[in-house]
Amino acid sequence: MSNPSVLYTVQEGIAKIALNLPEMRNPLTSELANELLSFLQEADKDDSIKAIILTGNGSTFCAGGNLNEFKENMSKSVPELYWEGRESTRLFELGATIRTPLIASVNGPAFGGGCGLVAMCHIAIATEQAKFGTTELRLGLVPFVILPWIRRAVGERKAMEMMLTADIFSAEKALEIGLIHRLTTAERLEEDTWQLARTIASYSPLAVKLGIEAFRSTEQNDVATSLAHLNTLRLVSFKSQDLQEGATAFLEKRTPVWEGK
Repeated sequence: MSNPSVLYTVQEGIAKIALNLPEMRNPLTSELANELLSFLQEADKDDSIKAIILTGNGSTFCAGGNLNEFKENMSKSVPELYWEGRESTRLFELGATIRTPLIASVNGPAFGGGCGLVAMCHIAIATEQAKFGTTELRLGLVPFVILPWIRRAVGERKAMEMMLTADIFSAEKALEIGLIHRLTTAERLEEDTWQLARTIASYSPLAVKLGIEAFRSTEQNDVATSLAHLNTLRLVSFKSQDLQEGATAFLEKRTPVWEGK
């Protein structure tokens, strides 16, 4: 493909996935969404990948859904729309199961589905020029698929406000409400993103994956149920080679060599 919708590169054990339709503001076309899903799955299955960076080429992170595809949907039957919808939701379903740390490097506006991608990532860092919003109601739509991730990122009341007002707001506001975790300048975004990815990649890959699983698997549980599950899960850490290596390296005052086992 001469002009792929998504670019995938690997460096230092870190995968960088870049949305690559800058002239269209990186919309979530069916093609782009499928390619993005495929690359995320590929990176997550590769044990040599310790972190994943998701960003957009050009001046926009992701402008959300593709309006031309929305128009095409008007001529499709309900069953067609249902099954196509089931396929398209797989991208956002992946956020609940992905084991590799996923970092959103938000280089510009992130609207609609793009805002959902930011909320789905484990950590999000954005340039001061970035803008955010669940703007679907402006088009007579509802942010159906991304709503669970927006709710988890910012909370019930703020998610409702974002949906009903369809406001576009600043990166500073996104930081304030918890949609993103860190703010930086456009000049430092790539450097700061890679430094964050390198830091995470320097830790035991087994411990990182177990940490993500522990977090996701206890989100909806009460404290007692969570503790019972986590007490079982930590046995994997206690018997791991990585914990033995980490403790030994600490005592010997050296950098640990992780095996991910």
